[in-house]
Amino acid sequence: TLNVSTFSAAYPILLRQWIGEFEALTGAKINFDTPSFPVYNQRTDLELSTKGSAYDVVNVTFIYSSRWINSGWLTPLDDYIADPNHTPADWDINDFVKGARDAETGRDGKLYGVPWTSEALLHVSSRFDLVQEAGLDFPDTTDDLVKVLRAVNKKDKVAGFVADNHYGWTFVPYLHAFGADVFRHVPDDLMPTLNTPEAVAAVEYYAGLIREFGPNGAVSYTPDQVTLALKQGRVNFSDLGQLNLAQLGDPASSRTVNTVKFGLAPKGPAGRFPGTSVHGLGIPAGSKNKDAAWAFIQWALSKETTAKAIAAGYGSPARLSDIKSETFRKRQLINGSDLAQLALDSIEMASASGHMKYRTVSVYPQIDQQINKVIPLVVTGQLSAKQALEQAQTQSVAQLRRSGIKLS
Repeated sequence: TLNVSTFSAAYPILLRQWIGEFEALTGAKINFDTPSFPVYNQRTDLELSTKGSAYDVVNVTFIYSSRWINSGWLTPLDDYIADPNHTPADWDINDFVKGARDAETGRDGKLYGVPWTSEALLHVSSRFDLVQEAGLDFPDTTDDLVKVLRAVNKKDKVAGFVADNHYGWTFVPYLHAFGADVFRHVPDDLMPTLNTPEAVAAVEYYAGLIREFGPNGAVSYTPDQVTLALKQGRVNFSDLGQLNLAQLGDPASSRTVNTVKFGLAPKGPAGRFPGTSVHGLGIPAGSKNKDAAWAFIQWALSKETTAKAIAAGYGSPARLSDIKSETFRKRQLINGSDLAQLALDSIEMASASGHMKYRTVSVYPQIDQQINKVIPLVVTGQLSAKQALEQAQTQSVAQLRRSGIKLS
């Protein structure tokens, strides 16, 4: 019996339907556990930290990858991949996006997870026709975005901008764009740096977008509500992952399929820093069934299985052969914008700059919660950007010290 655990998401849901194929091929029995994201991470972090044998295959969660990999809690996969008795050459590890593999690689240069998803946060205008009518182009920079929003806000009763209120995800590309960062130097120096002048400028800018151009109740919007508002053309601009954005290309449910345009995250004074997220399958160091676990990963992420997922509508693949496939490309080419290529460019950009490392340290979830509080406090005028960030900095430092992190 193999014990496999991931959080519940589109790809694992598809795999669950096809488990019988692997069991028939190998004679193995699979226990496949898919709890919610927070429950999964809590359970797996505890189990891996004891080097226990409860799981044979786990999801290497992006926000925990640095902790799990560099603590020696996962098994390096390079020997399995290189051994023709375990892995046929045409399985092709190099078919997986390099930027996604980099996120699953340890400081020792070894691979600890095979990616099943590589997602990017992209910029969108659902009513780009209004931008064109104003004689303007798709905004490339943070300054361009304000100029465009001032020209189109409330035109045709369409609000200018809204964001998913998980600001620890949607705001951080703007934080980076203004030259600020979450920590002083990941992973060696985890002193939070939320109260710098650059961070204050980023919050003032971003909260200003929501306050000046957002719909009523803008700070309460979830990803699904943002997606719906974009599909209905009630809001023009946002930043959202490509899994959600692909829904704007569905003629059956999207009123904006013929007016939408996608682009990269806006470039700020310090550059362009798109948000990306990668998850992969790995083998716990304590597993007693490592060979069988590798056989499962090999099957779950084979070209045949991933292509089958694409045919079933999966929207965030990590294999280049899937990303470049006609089936996927056709779905991702929406009103002239190539969503797949934009995501690929974003992932390679993040891999080259390393700016997403902030998200892979074990304590980021605590900082994430603080950032989530900052933006609404400033949008609603309860605190200034400087006050809200000083509060977030103080609370973050206190929380990290309580967690045993040495800060200086």
